[in-house]
Amino acid sequence: MSERTTIALVTGANKGIGYEIAAGLGALGWSVGVGARDDGRREEAVAKLRAAGVDAFGVPLAVTDDASVAAAARILEERGGLDVLVNNAAITGGMPQEPTIVDPAIVRTVVETNVIGVIRVTNAMLPLLRRSARPRIVNMSSTVGSLTRQSAPGGETGPISAAYAPSKSFLNAVTIQYAKELHDTNVLINAGCPGFCATDLNGHRGFRTPQQGAQIAIHLATIPDDGPTGAFFDDEGPVPW
Repeated sequence: MSERTTIALVTGANKGIGYEIAAGLGALGWSVGVGARDDGRREEAVAKLRAAGVDAFGVPLAVTDDASVAAAARILEERGGLDVLVNNAAITGGMPQEPTIVDPAIVRTVVETNVIGVIRVTNAMLPLLRRSARPRIVNMSSTVGSLTRQSAPGGETGPISAAYAPSKSFLNAVTIQYAKELHDTNVLINAGCPGFCATDLNGHRGFRTPQQGAQIAIHLATIPDDGPTGAFFDDEGPVPW
């Protein structure tokens, strides 16, 4: 994306889909920051990626903490900048989440990570991304956040959820607002759904592998300059909002 090596940051990259996104971007010859809050897991992931030939480096990062995010931005600045941001870190908040019984504190916690955390990280990294020749932002969403699919008769969008699914609807809406604000720049921002992958997030109940789930993020991280922005995709193409 520029004369220097392309630099990417993937949040929540110490395991699961985030790790596979980092591996996939690294396979392109990119330098990849492994964003994670747990020091041990982060460094273990970095070591594993490096053993596989990836130019990986650790970025201590708790998306809910202002100081942590600011420090992460300084690390990227010292490494030369940032070209691609993949906002992957997310939580479910646990179940059950039926709206009549859900603890409002759970909703608040999920939104703090899945939405406000994305805003916090994105805004901290935007000054670096704006300097890139081809900046890309990928927000890892989910089709459970599609209001169209949620409201379709007989639509299968997972269990009733007053925290996780709405947080992804919120994230999708925020993605559109970023795209509208950044429409006159070269920053392209899109949301991607990895599908139902077997990860810690769902107790490994998914039928897709994390490597399969990572493909949409890799695709959106590498779209051409005339590619879409403010859109929502999975492996099959555009997802209705």
